Amino acid sequence: PNMADSMEIDDSLYSRQRYVLGDSAMHQMAQSSVFLSGMGTLGVEIAKNIVLAGVKVVTLHDSRLCDVWDLGTNFFIREEDVQKQKKRVEAVHSRVAELNPYVQVNSSTVALDDITDLSFLLQYQCVVLTETSLNLQKRIDHFCHSQRPPIKLHHPKLYPLKIFVACDVLGMCSRVFCDFGESFEVWDPTGEEPKELFIQNITQENPGVVMCLDNRMHGLQTGQSVCFREVNGMTELNGTTHQIKVLSPYSFAIGDTSSFQSYLHGGILRTVRVPRTFHFVPLQIHTTMMALDLFQEHHSRLPIACMNAALVRCVSRCARGCLAPLAAAVGGIASQEVLKALTGKFMPLQQWFYLDALEVVQPLQTLPLEEFASRGDRYDALRVCIGESLLSELHKLRVFMVGCGAIGCEMLKNFALLGVGLARCSGEICITDPDLIEKSNLNRQFLFRPQHIQKPKSITAAAATLDINPELRLEAHLNKVCPATEDAYNDTFYSQLSVVVTALDNVEARRYLDSRCVSNQKALLDSGTMGTKGHTEIIVPNLTESYNSHRDPPEEEIPFCTLKSFPAVIEHTIQWARDKFESAFSHKPSMYNTFWQSHLSTEDVLHVSAGESMDGAFQVIKLLSRRPARWEHCLALARLKFDKYFKRKALQLLHSFPLDTRLKDGTLFWQSPKRPPNPIEFDIKDPLHFGFLVSTARLFAGIYNVPLNGYSLNRIETDETVKKPDQMKLTVSSAEEREAISQLEEAITTGFVTQECLRMSPLVFEKDNDSNGHMDFVEAAATLRARMYAIAPADRLQAKRIAGKIIPAIATATAAVAGLVALELIKVAGAYGFESFKNCFFNLALPVVVLTETAQVKRTRIRDDISFSIWERWSIVGHEDFTLSDFLSAVREKYGIEPTMVVHGVKMLYVPVMPGHSKRLKLTMQKLVKPSANRKYVDLTVSFAPEADGDEDLPGPPIRYHFCNRA
Repeated sequence: PNMADSMEIDDSLYSRQRYVLGDSAMHQMAQSSVFLSGMGTLGVEIAKNIVLAGVKVVTLHDSRLCDVWDLGTNFFIREEDVQKQKKRVEAVHSRVAELNPYVQVNSSTVALDDITDLSFLLQYQCVVLTETSLNLQKRIDHFCHSQRPPIKLHHPKLYPLKIFVACDVLGMCSRVFCDFGESFEVWDPTGEEPKELFIQNITQENPGVVMCLDNRMHGLQTGQSVCFREVNGMTELNGTTHQIKVLSPYSFAIGDTSSFQSYLHGGILRTVRVPRTFHFVPLQIHTTMMALDLFQEHHSRLPIACMNAALVRCVSRCARGCLAPLAAAVGGIASQEVLKALTGKFMPLQQWFYLDALEVVQPLQTLPLEEFASRGDRYDALRVCIGESLLSELHKLRVFMVGCGAIGCEMLKNFALLGVGLARCSGEICITDPDLIEKSNLNRQFLFRPQHIQKPKSITAAAATLDINPELRLEAHLNKVCPATEDAYNDTFYSQLSVVVTALDNVEARRYLDSRCVSNQKALLDSGTMGTKGHTEIIVPNLTESYNSHRDPPEEEIPFCTLKSFPAVIEHTIQWARDKFESAFSHKPSMYNTFWQSHLSTEDVLHVSAGESMDGAFQVIKLLSRRPARWEHCLALARLKFDKYFKRKALQLLHSFPLDTRLKDGTLFWQSPKRPPNPIEFDIKDPLHFGFLVSTARLFAGIYNVPLNGYSLNRIETDETVKKPDQMKLTVSSAEEREAISQLEEAITTGFVTQECLRMSPLVFEKDNDSNGHMDFVEAAATLRARMYAIAPADRLQAKRIAGKIIPAIATATAAVAGLVALELIKVAGAYGFESFKNCFFNLALPVVVLTETAQVKRTRIRDDISFSIWERWSIVGHEDFTLSDFLSAVREKYGIEPTMVVHGVKMLYVPVMPGHSKRLKLTMQKLVKPSANRKYVDLTVSFAPEADGDEDLPGPPIRYHFCNRA
């Protein structure tokens, strides 16, 4: 067996990345060695990403000394490194090494040239070159390409062949080249989770046509393979795999089914991964960027002056400079190629990739050359590309960034290298994040280290960013930004900003921030990742639509009856277990505590008058009557839960719907996707039963504050007649609340209820702490329910992802997305036109990068000559005696149309058809709106009469009404 598969993966560190790459790829990386040459802006990005990912060995190679120039391009080089004339590789080595304790990071400064003996590269699986001459690239690629793998290991294999990746960023342009050898096998081309679909019908013909249940879209593509199971009637299909041809969104053809038995019902199909083999050719002269290489070969430097054609002039002028965000984007893409090379997971690049940011520099072509001249400071490499004027606009920016997780850390690094928000230029970056650092964050939130665990993200990230560039002004807050809480940031705060950046995965908070940006005319830069996929969305006042202009499709909810009685797939049983946890160990204890907080003492309860119903009394009685005092009682409760969930529930369902039940149309009740349950008899010797018992008892002990000191597992009842412990004299005999209250009264008067009994400890589900038993319960309960319904079980990793709603994440995609956003930030700072801005979608697994224009803002027409966009706000300035009638007239005079309706928030101020509203015309706005003492203005929603009678009223822009002339 492959040694790698027996290695432990540290889930507490790698859990989010495991969901992207899977365990066999993680094991292979953990045995792989990478040689990485060039510790410039791109080299250090790749070093960061692959060390975070968890390879075995990385050797960093470079022979240059640190220079002031590096301070603006390399986030791991500091001012003291430049002063001490350190070698670049020495400066970055320890900082790269502390990113991941599992990775051995070596450094090398040996000469690498046309006569170096390359046999030392044989110890590496992958060689990555940046800042290397073309001749040397070709020589090393030839060496790598000509190595024949001496042994074929069975899948999943360690690739003994030498893989070559070369990449560079030259000013505005970048490229990546991959050579994975003559023949390279990829065992999982897309990385998508296998899909399961239920079957409605399969025709008996050539070719047979499969229809999906309930007219569900299958989302498959021609050429994919699917495997069948649980088909009734056409049983020949079960266990067989077929390549499909898509006929419609709901149907597809498989092979010849004409000789099979006819289809009756049921059946599930599952997509099957089909490995692919890729062939690579060695590095050949590519003309488009070779001019620069040849220039460098001849002149031993990159061009400074101009050539004739505008584009060539543009590219060559910038070539010696560096746009750090472009390097971050390309570094993410190139790093993913390295991981593909080591693991055979995802499709490799075939074989070239180019990305440029020419739209940033083209508008700057007319500027005088001194704009781009060096000044001997950390911004020289950037100045060469964008010039002094635009650079100073970046320094002046006032940025508000919400979220300091993975994207937030990468974004702050880009801000530091770009010099965004400098104190000496009155710029500022304000960041906020209420979260503390967890161990699982360290795998991609690269500003954090083990010693920062349980410290605030924002404060820690701010300190780490100032290490990269001490000139920034950074303010860190712990506020949560969302509509539900009192927002710490008012309009005055927003009015002083230049731009808002979101680095969070909460859609509601995004929508809220978007509405604040629109009403305050601020740009919003939004981005997100899921696994290897990433997107950016750029929202610019008066040019683009806003985030709220489009609605994401809602997440599909699992129907209640499916969860409760008819689970069909493992996700249903995991969600059911998660809901059970919430109900039993969080919701009920919270409700219990609330009851006793509102009834301050037991006497309070006795004074309830006979006719008064008491909220929750029945539930409280149940919880009180079962209250365990010792560990054995907790086990007994867990034992009762086992029978309730996995035996009685099944018996009840089969009693209501026996196996031969038929519907009115004669079809069987129990047919796909409904699965009949099978009652489970408790068996102490079954580790799953035992695991459920112990984990459930532990949670009961937790909510009832029962001490666990040295708890024993000996006394577990296996007997069917198991009863609640004797101590529990209360029984809930009827669901009537009055009955419940009299039982409660009896318990109180007999002294059975003590103060200690009136408190429970609700649990908050925490997926990442394996010692708390939360996931133990969810996994055991979900697996037992799956067994009861004959559903294939999930492993703990899958259970944790679904129950914890974990978003798979990897540093490569995060770095790429933040780099792309930072490029757009430069355009915002330079007040660029609509055509310059780009949204991006990428999937590094495929690999595909799509850049699109942003959505242009739309105008809504009220009359031929009156229209507005989402960015516009009209305003009216009033005074103390200004009436509603004055307000309507003022709008008509200023904007040429009179409102027919005025609304403030949810309150209707003026709707002519409402009784009594016409009298309001004489009232002052002050009286109608009732503003708080310090309120200077309110935003009102108005609508206007339609042009044709009988049409709907027309919406208008918000109107800001200022109560008086004060500023």
